[in-house]
Amino acid sequence: MAMNSAQVKAQQMQSNMNKNATASTNANGTGWPKRNVNPENYTPTVTTAINKIVNLYPLTNYTFGTKEPQFEKDPSVPARFQRMRDEFVKIGMRRSVEGVLLVHEHSLPHVLLLQLGTTFFKLPGGELNPGEDEVEGLKRLLTETFGRSDGPKQEWLVEDIIGNWWRPNFEPPQYPYIPPHITKPKEHKRLFLVQLQDKALFAVPKNYKLVAAPLFELHDNSQGYGPIISTLPQALCRFQFNYM
Repeated sequence: MAMNSAQVKAQQMQSNMNKNATASTNANGTGWPKRNVNPENYTPTVTTAINKIVNLYPLTNYTFGTKEPQFEKDPSVPARFQRMRDEFVKIGMRRSVEGVLLVHEHSLPHVLLLQLGTTFFKLPGGELNPGEDEVEGLKRLLTETFGRSDGPKQEWLVEDIIGNWWRPNFEPPQYPYIPPHITKPKEHKRLFLVQLQDKALFAVPKNYKLVAAPLFELHDNSQGYGPIISTLPQALCRFQFNYM
């Protein structure tokens, strides 16, 4: 069927529009076929988030002293959850933060943990005050735990968030997500990676023992370290460690 001049012109305009759209799509690196890349002019882009480097210093760089004991606010687990219930009525969900402090021994990454007794391990941190900023609150808690009354004040460099855990009820279980049937979780715990300085002196409360646990010992070991600490190897695997 013959086309008149108006139809021919419209067909040419549509053809040009399709070519421009294809060129634009391929120039942006999407669509099919993919654009041809000249290897001589191609420089791969690596973002900071993808190539996150964390410096780890030897455990021997750090000095550990002692100071007066620091006791838990609650004398028992039932008392702890009762206080959580009372505070939930007044101020709502509890917010807590914990710091992951890394060192290395023989180029193997280790996490600094507080040990109470023979079987209980925890990360340094604790509860935030109402309205308190998470990073500033973590720095406060780390200073309260490891700070010294004499000498220079320890500076804490909070690098990144590496985990979020939720307590759906006034009970021990915590999960890395909010269960779908829970509308008002009782606690939100956020884990932060803390970059240590090359050298420091820590004052450890006398009722605690500070231990350096290798990542390979934590992996899949919830029976020994609990569900949160045992998942740290997975949470940290996205970082590149630079052993100083």
